[in-house]
Amino acid sequence: MRTLPLRIRIPQLWLPLLLLANTLTFGQDASKPSAASQKPADQSAADKMTRKDVQEIIANNRKIVASNGIEKLVAVRINGIDQWLSIRGRDSRNPILLFLHGGPGSPTMPVDYTFQSPWEDYFTVVQWDQRGTGKTYASDPKGQAPLTIEQMTSDAEQVVEYLQKTYGKKKIFLLGHSWGSALGVALAQRHPEWFYAYIGVGQMINTQKSEAEGYEFALSEAKSHHNVEAVKELEAIAPYPGAQGTLTVDRVGTQRKWLMYYGGLTWGRTDFMWDANAWQLSPDYTDKDLDAIGDGSLYTLTHLLAPLQRLNYEDVTDFRCPVFLFEGRHDYDVSHTLAAQWFQRIHAPQKKLVWFEDAAHMVMEEEPGRFLFHLLTDVRPIAVKAGDAAPDEAVE
Repeated sequence: MRTLPLRIRIPQLWLPLLLLANTLTFGQDASKPSAASQKPADQSAADKMTRKDVQEIIANNRKIVASNGIEKLVAVRINGIDQWLSIRGRDSRNPILLFLHGGPGSPTMPVDYTFQSPWEDYFTVVQWDQRGTGKTYASDPKGQAPLTIEQMTSDAEQVVEYLQKTYGKKKIFLLGHSWGSALGVALAQRHPEWFYAYIGVGQMINTQKSEAEGYEFALSEAKSHHNVEAVKELEAIAPYPGAQGTLTVDRVGTQRKWLMYYGGLTWGRTDFMWDANAWQLSPDYTDKDLDAIGDGSLYTLTHLLAPLQRLNYEDVTDFRCPVFLFEGRHDYDVSHTLAAQWFQRIHAPQKKLVWFEDAAHMVMEEEPGRFLFHLLTDVRPIAVKAGDAAPDEAVE
């Protein structure tokens, strides 16, 4: 039985690369336990919590008991392979919100318990572990091919159709985070009639330009802080990202290492362990699932790095469904400036850009209350107007 802490590798838009060699400690001795993990010497083994103990506590705490509620963790056959969905909401009359996670290969499911529960009062929230990711990868590591952007877009189409048919919904909300925003734009373009709105978070626009901007941010910060090690490592990978097709896993890893250290992934933080450590406690993930995250992410990135380098949505500006962008003001993992410039050019029946001033790339976790506020005040009213929502609570 596994006890804490747990070894894990961290993905998030090519972030697993950072820990393939070792965990980034920036001078800390990773072999020594943290102060929080140290226990009195005389504490009995019976008093120590296992991962299973904590999982059961969290699962019970967030258990959906409402009579109209939905709480499912299910494998669905999508394009010939089993792909895992978490479907949660306290009232099935509410609209569905499908969350397309980032990476590629970086699941949101194992950390959704930290921020998603309030959403479930107002939406039926669907987390999907995509092909090559998390539980889906763990269920059959050798059966994930083909792994292409077109294949994963087709998978996403089938997931939407499954939700529409299973829950009798003509339309749903589509939220794409980071890499998921690349799939989200593709789906919104192909099937605008399926969606009340598309919500892009850390919206990908032009990979080459975004990578270059993130690199310049990291190098500028390193120089201003007189960080000799960072400057040396970053200058060693110049020119970055280089010509299309020349970007390597190692070079991306170096750029992300220092971009993250200077807050371009999560504002005010130097690493990602605050998020990755929470995965250990997920009631939806087994030890096998957790162990598969790093391998699945690397497998996915190996297949998608080259086509992702060619991604360019700068001229994709006409939408036939509402478009919302939720952007962290300090996001350099995916360029917030490119997203803002693109937003000014797009045409849609309704559009809105919301800035989160104290966030970078992980907006829904960095500013969870404000994120939910804008889901409720800007996004959900579209479904309410269409009659696809549970009644408001009674107020006297």
